[in-house]
This record gives sequence, C-alpha cells and structure tokens, in this order.
Amino acid sequence: MNASIITIGDEILIGQIVDTNSAWIAQELEKIGVKVLEMRSISDNKIHISNTLDCVSDKVELVIITGGLGPTSDDITKSTLCEYFGGEMIRNKNIEEHIIKLSHLRGLAMLERNLQQADVPNNCEVLFNDNGTAPGMWFEKNNTVFVSLPGVPFEMKQIMSKHVLPLIKSRFKLTAIYHRTLLTRGYFESVLADKLIDFEAELNKRVKLAYLPSPECIKLRLSSQGDKYSEIKNLVDLEADKLYSLLEQSIYGEGDEKLTQAIAKLLIAKNMTIATAESCSGGTLASLITADAGCSKYFYGSIVAYSNEIKRDILNVEEEKINKYGAVSQQVAEAMAKNVQKLYNSSFGIATTGIAGPEGGSALKPIGTVWIAVADNQDVIAKKYVFSQLRDINIIRTSYTALEMLRNFILTKK
Repeated sequence: MNASIITIGDEILIGQIVDTNSAWIAQELEKIGVKVLEMRSISDNKIHISNTLDCVSDKVELVIITGGLGPTSDDITKSTLCEYFGGEMIRNKNIEEHIIKLSHLRGLAMLERNLQQADVPNNCEVLFNDNGTAPGMWFEKNNTVFVSLPGVPFEMKQIMSKHVLPLIKSRFKLTAIYHRTLLTRGYFESVLADKLIDFEAELNKRVKLAYLPSPECIKLRLSSQGDKYSEIKNLVDLEADKLYSLLEQSIYGEGDEKLTQAIAKLLIAKNMTIATAESCSGGTLASLITADAGCSKYFYGSIVAYSNEIKRDILNVEEEKINKYGAVSQQVAEAMAKNVQKLYNSSFGIATTGIAGPEGGSALKPIGTVWIAVADNQDVIAKKYVFSQLRDINIIRTSYTALEMLRNFILTKK
C-alpha cells in the first residue's frame, strides 16, 4: 500500500512552523507496511488543495492530510473537502457535546465559531478527537482513502494512533515489514562502509541495509518485507547477529536508544557516577546527560570552565600547566578530568577543552582542535581530535565523542 502525506498551512511554507507531523506519520505508516511515496506542503488555498488531491489520488491508495481544521477564517480544509467529495455539512451532536464540555472545563465562553467545529461533511467517517475540538475525517473515493487530521501534533497523534492506524490495518491487506536498527559509534561513514564490504556482498537479497549518519551515531538499519512476519524477522535477525560479530563494542544499542541512555545502563548496573568539566562544549555535554529522566542516579554535576581563571581557581588546574602547554592541551584536559572527579567524588570525570571557533585557531592548533579526557581515581586517558571549521558542529561532535570515550572507558573497568 502506497501513501502520500499532505500538510496544509501557509505558516509552514514561510518557515514560521516546522512540519514535524509528516515525519511522525511516515514513521508510523512504515511500521505497519505502508510505503510513503511523497510528502507535500501546500497553502491554505481552495483551488490548490483540490488540484493537489487530484494529482495524488491516481498514484496512491492512501492520502493523509493535516492542518486547516481550526475555527478561524483561514482554516478552509474542511469546507474544501466537503465540496471536493460532494457532501453537505451537518452538525454532529456527539462532537457538539464534547466541545461544550471542553469549554466548560477550560472556563471559556461558548462561541458559535467553536460549535461550528462540530459541523462535518455527511459523507465522511468521523474520527473523534479526545484532545481537542476538531475531529478527523475519513473519506473514500475511487479506491483511495483520504484522511484529514488536525495540525496540532498532540491532537493529530491521538487520532492517528487510536483510529486511523487500526482502521488501515483492519480494512487493508498489508505487507509485513520488519526492521532492526543498530546504533554504532567510533567509525566515519566511509570507514564503516569499507569495513562492511564483505558483509554487504553476502547480505541476503531479501534484506536491505541502510546507513543513517548523525552527529550522535551511525544507524545501520536492516529491513525486510514479505507475507510472513516470522520469516522476514528471522532473515533480519540473522544478519543483525553477523553485524554484532563484526562490530562488537562499536554497537551501543538499537532502535531509538540514545547514547546517554546506553551509558546510563552501564553506570546504574555498576553503581557508578559521573561529573563533567567543560570548556569548549560549554555545558552541552551535561545538557545531553541531564535530558534523560532519572539521571540524578548517576550524574553529580558539571563545571563550565570557559576561562583559564575558572580552570585554575575552581578546577585546581595548575597555572604552570596552562601557561606551558596552553588551555587546549593533553595536560590541561587530563587535569580537568581528574580534578572534577575528585571535586565531586564521582566514579568518573569527563573533560573537554578546545577551539570551537570561528576564531582563536592557529597553525599548531587550528579551529576544531579539541582534547577530551576521561578519568577515574586510578587512570586517565586523553585524545586529540580535529573536527571542523563550524562552531556548532564542533560543540556537538565534542560532546558525543566525549560520551563515546566515557562508554569505552567504563567497559574497560571490571
């Protein structure tokens, strides 16, 4: 089954709002075996909406539309769809009662404009919206299903999960699909591809491998589809086992797991803790760690030692080391990591110091030069990296590389 996703709203076309709905919908459709052929963003224009529906209806069996269902004058999707499918507006009593109840709960005055949200085309299947006033609508025309949903993400997701996906699965014969996504660190994409040349050459023809790089990791997604779920699952699992044998410690998790979450599991299992001392990463490393719920079990704190004075006075880095080797050096990074570990009495200390840019580089230490160190009460390791000329990239790469170094360091400890 093939699908198109259409997002309606001038605010998206001018960049005022980022369309996150389409990405989420595509992920959910893909999970049940529906292939998305295209995504479109179009304006709040009656003719444009109708022409777009004409254009996509011959290509796909399913069209998901979001946006334009609000109570204001620029929200014209519902009236346009009513006319497009040849229906008439009728007042849905269940939705009307729901709107009145919501208004009372929120202490809002009841306006006719709000009640008009209960007016729906008489030739659609109404999809109730528990989280808002605008219902979803299910139309069918010439063997194509058209689903209209609110643009508000939490409303759209509720209707999609509770109504749309179950209806699709119950009314259509879908191809089974199975994925496993392995998360790797420690390789550049080209190096990883070279390492997997033989693996790809021997890969089962019914299984596809995709490389999905990001600053956090390179995802290796193994996919297969067919009539029998158990059969394709076995095929993918066999290939995943081979990747684990090839890459071993470089694979830190699967699916949507974050690197910080994988590290958290190690720390909790070993009853260990961490603290960070950051210069060039400016607190980004600590922010990534504390974004996870429950991090207080293993994260003690952080010092953003951006100036040499803070490195000296708070982190107790010897001024002689800073003057002799420079703030961006192995010696200073190691001292920062060891001293923050002692200061917080944590199991591990992590330190970053470097030249994020766009200024401050030299011939010996160009922009993007970073030293990262990890220490415990016995050992310390430090590594030098040269990332890029772009400040934002340098900060995020420094942070994720520091996490990778920490993970590898933890794995060496009994």
